[in-house]
Amino acid sequence: MLPIADEALRDWLSGALTRVDGTIRGSLLAPDDPFLTEVATHLTAAGGKRLRPALALLAAQFGDRDAGNVVAAAAAVELIHVASLYHDDVMDSADVRRGVPSVNARWGNRMAVLAGDYLLARGAELCVPLGSEALREQARLLTRLVRGQLRETVGARAGSDAERYYLGVIADKTAALFALALRLGARAAGAPAGAVEALGRYGEALGLAFQLTDDLLDLTVPVQVSGKPAGADLRGGVATLPMLRAARGPGRSAVRLRRLLSAGPLGAPGRRAAARLIRRSPALAETGVEVDRYVDRARAELVALPAGPARDALADLAAALGARGRTLVAG
Repeated sequence: MLPIADEALRDWLSGALTRVDGTIRGSLLAPDDPFLTEVATHLTAAGGKRLRPALALLAAQFGDRDAGNVVAAAAAVELIHVASLYHDDVMDSADVRRGVPSVNARWGNRMAVLAGDYLLARGAELCVPLGSEALREQARLLTRLVRGQLRETVGARAGSDAERYYLGVIADKTAALFALALRLGARAAGAPAGAVEALGRYGEALGLAFQLTDDLLDLTVPVQVSGKPAGADLRGGVATLPMLRAARGPGRSAVRLRRLLSAGPLGAPGRRAAARLIRRSPALAETGVEVDRYVDRARAELVALPAGPARDALADLAAALGARGRTLVAG
């Protein structure tokens, strides 16, 4: 559960998330095809923080939170998110997700891609009652997700600004979905246009802070604790911000790290060596500073929203994310 101080809001959110889970189960149930149901619900049944639907529900506080389409909006966002995990795990050859075998590890890459497509389709169906503007926003989000994945796969061109390129990738792959969650939740509740825009900007900044924190997590926390594939970025040859920062400069450790990373996807010994070099550099602390910068940007967007428990909850969430980043950096 998110760090929500207001008891009434916390209780409402808990009940609303239960309804979201029910909507997701109902949307993915295929009575005439038990296997499709099993594959489609594999990760939703495994749990997860439900962060993105919770953000949609908090955004609904700035309108009529009990409007009929609010729960559907939150459920649609979670389906899109889980679909992206199915596809990401294929791209990364990941074996574990949410503490259970990934779909691709259990049923193969083809089934994982098809099941991810099915989740996207079901999420689109849930968005239909939200109106044409919500559907346009969903389409823009899907465009950004695909663009981000393509750009990550291709990588930055030689001589370009690799850090700026990486931040663009994670803006499309991660931050865009945070922004969509808040915008859809606010739209479904009939919130004012100004609130929708401020919440969208908050979501973009929060999403960037979240992904940078996740980059730190990948380098510092074992899979048994995180439930995620540890070292997936090193294994896949994806240069995240901590890697880029650690590989800068003429120092011996930076030169050695560049040599390791330039070799492409790393085996287990190479991953361990690269992770040690990154942890010994200032890169983790520098990434933590970037997390705080985006957290501050997110919190600044909340000034445009009416004061109240929902705004406080969003501010506290950003603050908690910053604190988590500092904890990971401190080890």
